[in-house]
Amino acid sequence: MKKIVECVPNFSEGRDQSIIEAIAASIRETPGCTLLDVDPGKSTNRTVYTFVGSPEAVVEGALNAARKGYELIDMSKQSGEHPRMGAMDVCPFVPVANVTMEECVACAHEFGKRAGEELGVPLYLYEEAATQDYRKSLKQIRVGEYEAIKDKITKPEWKPDFGPAKFVPRWGATATGARFFLVAYNVNILSTKEQAHRIALNIREQGRGDDTPGRLKAVKGIGWYVDEYNTAQVSMNLDNYTITPPHIAFEECAKDARELNLAVAGSELVGLIPLEAMLMAADYYIEKENLFIIDEGQKIRLVIERLGLNSVSTFVPEKRIIEYMLEEEGSEPLASMTVRDFIELTGARTSAPGGGSASALIAGLGAALGAMVGWMTYGKRKFEEHDGTMRRLIPPLHEAMEKLIPMIDADTNAFNHYMEALGMPKDTDEEKAAREQAMQNGLKKAVEVPLTTMRLADSCWETMEEMAQHGNINSKSDLEVGAKSLETGSWGAYKNVMINLGSITDEDFKLRTTGEAEALLARAKEKCIAVLSVLDGRS
Repeated sequence: MKKIVECVPNFSEGRDQSIIEAIAASIRETPGCTLLDVDPGKSTNRTVYTFVGSPEAVVEGALNAARKGYELIDMSKQSGEHPRMGAMDVCPFVPVANVTMEECVACAHEFGKRAGEELGVPLYLYEEAATQDYRKSLKQIRVGEYEAIKDKITKPEWKPDFGPAKFVPRWGATATGARFFLVAYNVNILSTKEQAHRIALNIREQGRGDDTPGRLKAVKGIGWYVDEYNTAQVSMNLDNYTITPPHIAFEECAKDARELNLAVAGSELVGLIPLEAMLMAADYYIEKENLFIIDEGQKIRLVIERLGLNSVSTFVPEKRIIEYMLEEEGSEPLASMTVRDFIELTGARTSAPGGGSASALIAGLGAALGAMVGWMTYGKRKFEEHDGTMRRLIPPLHEAMEKLIPMIDADTNAFNHYMEALGMPKDTDEEKAAREQAMQNGLKKAVEVPLTTMRLADSCWETMEEMAQHGNINSKSDLEVGAKSLETGSWGAYKNVMINLGSITDEDFKLRTTGEAEALLARAKEKCIAVLSVLDGRS
C-alpha cells in the first residue's frame, strides 16, 4: 500500500505573486510530490501550501521549499496580521494513509536536521515531535513572534532543536513537527448566529470555558452566520478525525438542533479529507440503517447524501478526497491494461508479466466469480430467503478480489529491491556484506508477494463452500470455474514461492515459508474438491 504523508508549510509571504509561485514550483518540481493547494492571504501576508507524497518525497519537497523561501523572503521587512516568527513559519508533517505518527515525527526530525545544517537557521520541534512539554504547542513556541527571537533564542530553555542558537534576521525561526490531519468542517443550521454558537459550545471539547467540557473530544468550534449562504454554521476544526470524525460531529449538531427546533441544512467540508474519514462515515450509516453497500463509489455517494455535502457547493470526490487526487494513470500498469493487451504482453518476448502475475490474476478471477454468484442470488425474489446469507458472503469475496488485483503488478515488481541491491558497491568487505544482506532481503520480499497471493486465495475457501450451498444454482458453472481458478492461482503462486526460495540462505525462513506454502497448496486442493462436490450434489 502506498504511504502518503501530507506536508503543510506556511510561509510569511502572501502578497508577492512571484515569490508565492517560485515556492510552489519548488514543491511541484520535487519528484514524488503532488502539490494540492496554494492558499495566499494578502492581509495576513501568509501562504499555506499543501502537498503530499511518500515520507521521503515530502521531506525533499519541504527542503526545496525552505531553500527557495530562504532565498526570496526577508523577515526583517515582513509584516502582516497573522502571528509569525519565520520565513517558513511552520512545517507540519501529517499522516494520511498507511503511515504512522512515528514516521511523520521522523520526517520532522530529518527535515529539521537537514534544514538546520544546510541553511544555518534555527528550528523547533512541536506537537507530536516536541522534545519539551513547555514548548509543545505552536502558540507556546511563537510567543513574542519574530521580534522576540533575538533575545529569546540565546536562553538555554529556548535553544533550538536543530540549527544554530542565534538570530538569523532574514529567516527568524521555524517550527516543524507532526500532527494529526485537521478536518475543517461546518454544519449548516437554519438559525441565528447565537443559536449556532450555542450548539458549538455544547459540542466542542473546551465547552463554555468553565469546568464543564463539551461532548466531543479533539474538536474546536464556534457559531457564525454566513451571508453568502444565508445560513448560520457551526464551524469546527476536527483535530483528529479518528477520535471525532465528521459524521459524529454532524449527528451531534443535528441532535442539538432538533432539541432547539432548528433545521439542519447539510454541511460543508473545507479543503481536503482522507478517504478513511469518508469510509468511516459510510460504515456508520450502513450499520445504522442496516444497508448493504460494498462498492466504494456507492459508499462515498451515501456519505455525500447523509451529510448534505452538496448543500453549499458541489462536492466532487476526485477533487476533495486526497487519495483520489493522487491516483495516477498507469500506477498499476498491468492491472489497468485491457484483457487483450495483458494477454499479448504475457505472450511477448519478455519475462514480465510472467507466471506470478498470471497466478494473481487467475486467483482474482476466482474470487470475482464467487462474488458474482452472490450478486446473482441477492435481491432476487426467488432466492430472498438467502438475502441475509448473501449479505454475509459477498463482502469477503469482494474484498479478496480487490486485494488480489494489485498483486498482478506487485509480482512483476517483486524483484525491484533485489535488482537495486545488485547495483550496490562491493569494493570492500563491508560493502560486500551490506550488498549480500540487501540482496537476501530483496529475495525475501520477492517470496512474500506470491505467498500473499496464496493467503488471499485461501481466505476465500470457507465462503466459496458456503456459496456453493446457498448460491443461485443457475450459476453453478460460474462457481465451479471460480473454485478451479482459486486453486490454479494458488498453485501458480506456490511455484513462484518455491523457485525464489532456492537462492535464500536463511534456512529458518526457508523452512517456515515452505511449510506455510505447502499447507496452503494442500488446502486449496482439498477445498476446491469440497466446493465442486457440494455443487455436484445440488440439482
